[in-house]
Amino acid sequence: PRHKCGNQKSCPQNHFAFKIISGAANVVGPSICFDDMVLMSSVKNNVGRGLNIALVNGTSGQLLKVDTFDMYSG
Repeated sequence: PRHKCGNQKSCPQNHFAFKIISGAANVVGPSICFDDMVLMSSVKNNVGRGLNIALVNGTSGQLLKVDTFDMYSG
């Protein structure tokens, strides 16, 4: 069976599935999947070097904001 965000098993009821994948230098970009919806990825063109953060309402699962913080440039 297929599980949300491509995880190996399903989450319990009243829990959200998520998967965070780190990038590999400038070869493979990072991605964030939440409840079977990709929030950030290279394909969506909303990731960058440094920290990639998605702010999600913990009760409703609604995406509130995505942003990147370039730790290299200061």
